[in-house]
Amino acid sequence: MDIKAKVEEIVAKVKDDPKMQERFKSEPTKVVEEVAGVDLPEDQIDSVISAVKAKINVDGITSKLGGLFGKKSD
Repeated sequence: MDIKAKVEEIVAKVKDDPKMQERFKSEPTKVVEEVAGVDLPEDQIDSVISAVKAKINVDGITSKLGGLFGKKSD
């Protein structure tokens, strides 16, 4: 299984669905396993959850910073 591809898939689904975002905050393991379609070993699930959280935070920060630096003054 390509972990990086699964992380990207999970990030896309969590970011696009507000209900999934709330579930991910409260039950990250269940959401990851549901989206991935497999039960992952504990060490893998923890690294996938960390990667998803990091990716969501980086994307959120990037979009906020883009708004700050991307705007032109009139």
